[in-house]
Formats: sequence, C-alpha cells, structure tokens
Amino acid sequence: MSQFGFDSATYLDLMRAEVPAYGRLQEAVADATEGVHVTSVLDLGTGTGETLAAVLGRHGGAVAVGIDKNEAMLDAARERLGALPVEFVVAQLSDPLPAGPFDLVVSALAVHHLEGSDKAALFARVAEALRPGGRFVLGDVVIPRNPADAVTPLVGGHDRPSTLADQLGWLAEAGFAAAAVWAERDLVVVRADRPD
Repeated sequence: MSQFGFDSATYLDLMRAEVPAYGRLQEAVADATEGVHVTSVLDLGTGTGETLAAVLGRHGGAVAVGIDKNEAMLDAARERLGALPVEFVVAQLSDPLPAGPFDLVVSALAVHHLEGSDKAALFARVAEALRPGGRFVLGDVVIPRNPADAVTPLVGGHDRPSTLADQLGWLAEAGFAAAAVWAERDLVVVRADRPD
C-alpha cells in the first residue's frame, strides 16, 4: 500500500503483492459471516468489490450497499459484481452510514485508515445501523504484540492501525459481543455480534 491514490486497475495485484495473506484474510472475513440470516449487507471501504463478492457468494439473494470514497474503485466494483443487487455510494468512513437496518456489516482493510477515536465512533454507528442480532465482521491490519509480526507495508499519516485489544474495547463500548476469530501476523478478523 505504497501510495494513497490507489489505481483501481492495479489495486488487487498490489494488495496481493504487499499483503501476502490477502486471500486468506478475505476468506476468513467471508467465513465469519456464516451463521447469521443475511438479507442485507453494508460493506465499508468496498474498493474493487473483493470482500463483497466473497460475502454475497455466501449469502445468495442478499442485497448490499457498498461505500468507498474513491469513485474509480466503485466503478471497478460495479463491473466486477455485475448484475448483483448492490447500491454503491461515494462516502468516507467518517460520514453518516446509509440507512439500515442491515443484517451484516463487513469491512476489510479500510478501518485502519481512521484514528482511534474515529474507529470508536464508527463502531457505534455500525451498531446503530445493524438490526438486533446482526453482525459486524472486521478484517484489518493491527499493531501486533510482537513487533516482528508487523509485515504489512504502512504509510505514515495514511495508515493508523490500532491494537486488537483497543478495537475489542471500542466494540464492547458500542454494545458488541466481539472476539478475534482469525489472525495471521498483523492481520486479524473480528466477529462482533449485536445482541438481540
């Protein structure tokens, strides 16, 4: 992730080159959505649609909203996802979320761009956008306990990862029952359920 202005045509190749566990992270995010009845999905930081494609593949018939601040990335996601029932919205993660309630909110490799207080605020907005019993699945880079596990290239001022412990705390403050369900080096997937 060597530059801020990603090129939608080369984004997926860049991610696979710079994040060796990228495919495993995407699979773990999709796996963590299992066990919830899903008819509506919100994807935060849609990019080229990689996460949304994997999630909708597990939840046939679900409709989705994908948000990203980069219109070119959303154009690539539109092309990738074709005729699937997805609405795309140009928005920042700090903006108000689309109207819910959603059964499922997912995000992969986007939330780490926010400062800690903005992550906490986003998690509270996600809880409000989910229906009771809904789920938030977050796959992202974190500050690992062992500095040797910090292998994902980061750009100062653009990438602002937090510790897993901090994020679990902010999720708990937002009312979620959350736990890490997959980890590899400095990547984690967290499953956070909103109580009924």
